[in-house]
Amino acid sequence: MMSTEVIELKKKKSSTFKDKVMALLPDGGNLNLCLTCGLCASGCPATGLEDMDPRKFLRMAALGLDDEVLNSDWAWMCTMCMRCMHACPMKINIPQLVFNVRSNWPKEKQPKGIRDSCEMAFKNETCSAMGATVEDWKFVVEDVAEEVRETQPGFENIQVPMDKKGAEFFLNQNSREPVTEPDEMVPLWKILNLVSADWTYGSKGWAAENYCLFCADNENWEKNVRIKAKAVEELECKVWLNTE
Repeated sequence: MMSTEVIELKKKKSSTFKDKVMALLPDGGNLNLCLTCGLCASGCPATGLEDMDPRKFLRMAALGLDDEVLNSDWAWMCTMCMRCMHACPMKINIPQLVFNVRSNWPKEKQPKGIRDSCEMAFKNETCSAMGATVEDWKFVVEDVAEEVRETQPGFENIQVPMDKKGAEFFLNQNSREPVTEPDEMVPLWKILNLVSADWTYGSKGWAAENYCLFCADNENWEKNVRIKAKAVEELECKVWLNTE
């Protein structure tokens, strides 16, 4: 006859990290509704990295393994793509759990690339995580536009407006493209010109990316957005198009 081993569970902690996150989210982010079905892990691009996946991460938090969760490098491998939440039949907000784990990491211990990109955005009025200045940006845009006009038939008159007040659309641009792959900006310019869109770039606040989001740095995330919003408002544009 098989013997049964009794496992005694310790009394639950009065306050776990998961409980704190639940208090911040509408309906607690459904963090208590996990069925352990694994659908969240099936579509996650970070599944298997660091021997971790969304289901395991959530279960560890649910079991009160705060130290393991709060110090897990896997939290920085999540892309925040939301696939886990989309696939989950209970719509559990695992990305928000990951976000709050990141916010608990001291800045000096956060991945250097992400943290430096967040802080670089405030070095110039452009908000560029690549450090591009207003002058750099204007030069690259005009230089590439002139090359298109000279070398590409049918686009001899292509216009790439800069600081056009009252334009309908204010277009943001990922700052990696003008710095490292400027030709990648051209296809969208062509589309906007072919449909006669009333659009403009801004010389300030034009960078589309916001790495402070990935650092879970709410204060600087908001600061970054407000700088960009001010640029849109100053040009009195009706629609803000962020390509990110």
